[in-house]
Amino acid sequence: MTRHPQTGAPVVPWNRQRLRSNNEWLLLELLRTGGGSSRAQLARDTGLSKPTVSAALAELERAGLVREAGLVAPERGRTAVLYEVEPGAGHVLGVDIGRARLRVAVADLAGTVVARRSVANRGRTADAVADAVVAAAREAIEEAGLTAGDVVHAVIGTPGVWDEQRRGVRFATSLPGWGRPGLFDRIGAALGTEVSVANDANLAALGEYTLGAGRGSRMFAYLLVGTGLGVGVVRDGELLLGAHGALGEIGLVPLPPLPPRPGEEGEERGPRTIEQEAAAGAVVRAALDLGMEGTAGRVTAQRVFERARAGDAAARQAVLGEAERLAYAVAVLSAVVDPDVVVLGGGLGASADLLLEPLEQALHRLTPLRPALAASLLGEDAVLLGAVSTAVETARPEVFERRTAGLRR
Repeated sequence: MTRHPQTGAPVVPWNRQRLRSNNEWLLLELLRTGGGSSRAQLARDTGLSKPTVSAALAELERAGLVREAGLVAPERGRTAVLYEVEPGAGHVLGVDIGRARLRVAVADLAGTVVARRSVANRGRTADAVADAVVAAAREAIEEAGLTAGDVVHAVIGTPGVWDEQRRGVRFATSLPGWGRPGLFDRIGAALGTEVSVANDANLAALGEYTLGAGRGSRMFAYLLVGTGLGVGVVRDGELLLGAHGALGEIGLVPLPPLPPRPGEEGEERGPRTIEQEAAAGAVVRAALDLGMEGTAGRVTAQRVFERARAGDAAARQAVLGEAERLAYAVAVLSAVVDPDVVVLGGGLGASADLLLEPLEQALHRLTPLRPALAASLLGEDAVLLGAVSTAVETARPEVFERRTAGLRR
C-alpha cells in the first residue's frame, strides 16, 4: 500500500473514488485534531460544500470511523449535530522491554490506554523474555475485552538499534542474546499482528515531547538512564535517527582509561564507555566502594538514592559522582546536537530531585553549552506511552483504509 509521504494517508490511483477517499480522510483528520464539529463548521474549515461534507460523514459513520457526539444550539439557525472520531474503531499495542521490567499497554485510536500490564523481567534467555512479552500482551488484550485480531499494530520499545536487514537489534548490551535475528518476528507471529521495533530512548523522547516536559521545545533531548544509557532527540516534532538509526547511542562513547587503583600494579584500566560509568550499576559500585553498607547483587541504584536522601555519606558521594558523569554525557550531547532542553528520565530519572542540581553545577564547570535541564514528567511510562503514540500514528491510516475499502467493494 502506497502512502502520502507527509500525511501517511493511503494513496490510490486517481479517480472519483480517490477524491471521495481524500475528502473523508481530510474530515477524519480535522475531527481528530480539532475535536467535535458540525457539518456546517467542517464545510467552512475545509472549503468543501455542505452536501460533500454530509456525504463523506455518512460514509465515515457507516464505516464506524466517526459517531454523533451530541447537539449544539447556535445563536441563530437550527440545532446542529456534532461529530467526533470513533476511538474504538481500532486498537494498538505498546510494549516497553527493559532489563528489570516488561510493560505492555493496549490503547484505542485516541491513544487512551484501556488495559496494561507491568511484570518483572525474569527471563534468563532471549526466548524466555520474548515469551513473557507475548504472555503479558495477551493478558492485556483479554482484559480490554478484545481479541488479537482487534489489534491493528504493535510497537515495541527496546534497548539497541533496530536493523531491518537482519531483523534484529544491535547494541542491546543490557539484554544478553537479545540481538538474535528473528525474535521480534516471533513475537509478532505469536500475537498475530504487525510489529514495529524502535529504540526505547527514542520512544521515550517522543512520549515526553508530546505529553511531558519536552512540549514546546525546538530541539529536545531525552536522556534515559537506567540499566543502560541512551538519548532520544526530537527537532520540531520530528524524531532524529541518523544514517543508521544510531543517533543518540551516547552510551557507546568511550572514556579515557583510568590509572591503576592505589596499591595495584599493572597497566591503566580500560577501555570504558559512558554507559559503563554512568548507568545504574555504576552508582551501586561507587556507593559500595565508598563504604555504603550492602553487598554487590543485593544493593540497587534505587537503594543508593534512598540512602542518600537519608543522609548516608557514602551514598551521597556516589550520587555526586553520578551527576559528574552524567554532566560529561550532557556536555558531549550539547556539543553535537545543541538542544534547548534535556530531560532526565529512566530509572535514575526518578531521582532527579538529587541529581539535577549537582548535574547542572558540573555542566557549568565542563562546557559553555548549557541547555535547560528538567525531570521527566512521564516517569517510567515514557517509553510505553511513546510506543502507544507511535503505534496509533501507524494504525490510523491502516484502519481508515480497511474500513472504507470494505464499504466500497
